[in-house]
Amino acid sequence: MSKIAVVTGGTRGIGAAISVALKAAGYTVAANYAGNDEAAAQFTAETGIKAFKWSVADYDACAAGLAKVEAELGPIAVLVNNAGITRDAMFHKMTPQQWKEVIDTNLSGVFNMTHPIWGGMRDRKFGRVINISSINGQKGQAGQANYSAAKAGDLGMTKALAQEGARAGITVNAICPGYIGTEMVRAIDEKVLKERIIPQIPVGRLGEPEEIARCVVFLASDDAGFITGSTITANGGQYFV
Repeated sequence: MSKIAVVTGGTRGIGAAISVALKAAGYTVAANYAGNDEAAAQFTAETGIKAFKWSVADYDACAAGLAKVEAELGPIAVLVNNAGITRDAMFHKMTPQQWKEVIDTNLSGVFNMTHPIWGGMRDRKFGRVINISSINGQKGQAGQANYSAAKAGDLGMTKALAQEGARAGITVNAICPGYIGTEMVRAIDEKVLKERIIPQIPVGRLGEPEEIARCVVFLASDDAGFITGSTITANGGQYFV
């Protein structure tokens, strides 16, 4: 029987690429999503990957959703915390609501998803938790104090959980993508992309969602069993840690 993998934000963008790559690697994948029913239905129709709807910002919804996945598919072995939102504003204009929404999804969402299944992973002496952070969690970004704080918090949580999970056979790692050619990024004005963004990237191009997905597949595999508490920086050389 194949191992069960859950991918949050798993029906669009980087998450969709991760879901597809994990399925191709032999996992049974459950793709979580929060709101776009049409995109989720299309994704399932095209890939055969079942989609499950709940908000990662709601702990009770996560616990119930994960219980449903395990009841239908089996014990969860791999969790990819990919779901994220932006509510960008310069700090002097940022509202408490913009701060809270991003922290609730991008940081608390990692807790909300990981906590309900952590005990089961410990009992089974196996687990893979992979947190999708961001280049802006490493270097910061003007207009994204909320997003940068949340994504930096994901890295601290990764390192702490790695220490707790190691003796229980659970690895916890992070990936920090740079500018990836998702629908959202490609919607940026072409002149801005060519003149302001891509020149910052030494390899001279945007990354592809599939390149992040391949990092996830590796970290989820048995081959990565000695790697925990680590961050893979996948940004085309834009920022070195």
